[in-house]
Amino acid sequence: MYQYYKIYKPYGMLSQFTDAGGRLTLKNLHDFSRDIYPVGRLDADSEGLLLLTNDKALTDTLLNPSNKHKREYWVQVEGRPDTKDLMKLEKGVLIKGRQTLPALAEIMPDPAIPLRVPPIRFRKNITETWIRIVLTEGKNRQVRRMTAAIGYPTLRLIRVRIENISLKNMNPGDVKALDDTEIMHLKELQKAAK
Repeated sequence: MYQYYKIYKPYGMLSQFTDAGGRLTLKNLHDFSRDIYPVGRLDADSEGLLLLTNDKALTDTLLNPSNKHKREYWVQVEGRPDTKDLMKLEKGVLIKGRQTLPALAEIMPDPAIPLRVPPIRFRKNITETWIRIVLTEGKNRQVRRMTAAIGYPTLRLIRVRIENISLKNMNPGDVKALDDTEIMHLKELQKAAK
């Protein structure tokens, strides 16, 4: 029987179940069955939504870059990007010799989210800004590299949504089984990709 979960991966946790170095892993959150695996990754410095399942066909669909599934990130950056900077993100930036796909990028108000543990270092004379970025691709550390490419280093990065599945009403470390509507939407994406 297939199982589907969403978790709010905390800062500092690896997106895997084992680590020879003794760092926090997904097994610290919940007693998942042995056939459950994460769909994609978030690096240890990133927080937010991670899907887990034992449905390998669905995993393949969601990870296939040709399907261009939407992923939404809230990104706290150092400095205050202007409209021209955001347009660069929207058109795509050059990272390691490769142009990123067009994205949505906009300034957003400070979100009402739990504080990070440990907190971001506050610097009195440096402005910090939150940007909402929606991508249809997911390369390694892509969001961090995109903001750095336009001159605004990422301080905090939270994935808040994958397609219609979101972190709404979740806190770092929470684990929830997907509801029927969320599962149905994923199955529709799977059908559309065939």
